[in-house]
Amino acid sequence: MKNFIIGLCILGSFFTANARAADEKPPENPYSGDFLTRSTLTGDWWGVRNDLARKGVKLDMNITNVEQGIVSGGKDRTWEFSGRGDITLNVDTQKLGLWPGGFLTVEAEGNYNRDSNTQKLVNGKTGALMSVNTSAMFPLPGGNHFNLPELMFMQFLSPYAGLFLGKLETAGGDPNEFAHGKGDTQFMNLALNFNPLPLVGTPYSGLGAGIIVLPTKDPSAATYSFSVIQTNGKPNVTGFDDLDANKLTFANEARVRTNFFGLTGHQLFGVVFSNAKFNSIDQSFRFIIENQAIETKKGSWNVHYNFDQYLYEPQKGRGVGIFGRFGASDGNPNPLRFFGSIGVGGKGMFAERPNDRFGLGFYYLDIKQPTFRLLTTTRKFLRDEYGFEAFYNFALTPWLMLTPDIQVIRPAQRQTLKLVSLLPPVVKRNDIDPAVVLGLRMQIVF
Repeated sequence: MKNFIIGLCILGSFFTANARAADEKPPENPYSGDFLTRSTLTGDWWGVRNDLARKGVKLDMNITNVEQGIVSGGKDRTWEFSGRGDITLNVDTQKLGLWPGGFLTVEAEGNYNRDSNTQKLVNGKTGALMSVNTSAMFPLPGGNHFNLPELMFMQFLSPYAGLFLGKLETAGGDPNEFAHGKGDTQFMNLALNFNPLPLVGTPYSGLGAGIIVLPTKDPSAATYSFSVIQTNGKPNVTGFDDLDANKLTFANEARVRTNFFGLTGHQLFGVVFSNAKFNSIDQSFRFIIENQAIETKKGSWNVHYNFDQYLYEPQKGRGVGIFGRFGASDGNPNPLRFFGSIGVGGKGMFAERPNDRFGLGFYYLDIKQPTFRLLTTTRKFLRDEYGFEAFYNFALTPWLMLTPDIQVIRPAQRQTLKLVSLLPPVVKRNDIDPAVVLGLRMQIVF
């Protein structure tokens, strides 16, 4: 069960297409500047990079390294160093002189210094369902991988609506001003980067298509998207072999910008449904013996909501605010029944440090208890999970970020079991105490 849940935790959330307004005007020379003030380590490539950006071709690269360890509680104390690299190519066909309204996105990513056994890693040693190092779960958990999770083309038919299709990477969904991403710039815990309820039934990467609507032409003001994607998609396969499997995920998501008290905020609401078959979280020993198969459930659904709201905003996109996420699911086959998170975040709080960030967040995960019914008894495996995280992202330069992080997690897993004797069989049970996890993250933007 633990391996199954950890595998699900690599999945990004449901998806919102990353649209741009047709009349958006980027900085004239976004990659220029001296070594300590420019946006990237490698700069403008003697002007070539800025010229490509003006023509609608942007190539962005970064690596994220994490040193993280369990210093108290959990299943075992351990330290781990790991890293992930990401390369993203964005092409605007109109700026390139081809045709208006076309956008191509290609993303490649890989992780390194990873053990193939996830149970030996920090994410597998806390006893928690939520990964304490989200970055380590992409593109796949365990081992060293290099995959192409996204190859997506979007075509706007008008300033208000467009279509997209291809290999979709879903981690761009559920956006939030203070708590979002792959664990590389804000929080490290998965539960504070995404709403975890759609992780059951939504792949991180898979073939799909959808529509996007911009009611005001401005994607930062309001967006609505509807997407269909392969439920069984993976970043390391094309997915064409399974097109006839009828395992589909349908996602609706709407987000609107607010202006309460003259301060920027956002409200998001979404619904996700999958028609695939999933293993039921309740299993009967008798059913398994009589049918030579485990019990399954057809379909899974969830609803989710998130908000962010600046409370102090001396400049647009900079200041301090609050955020929250809430959601509910069917409870079976999705064991993550209810979810809530709340916190405080900041971006560029100080004029002299415009690229610093910080966050304080708490999450609670209500678990529908999975059971295994024996002939006369019922085994229960999990309990509700909750946790706290605090981080401060020091921008040493705009392209070099150093982030100390602390997490305290009361894990869902109750006990660890170890067979200490075969004759007679003797199983030792150890209670899992709350885990205290320390981390230090460094991101370099090339």
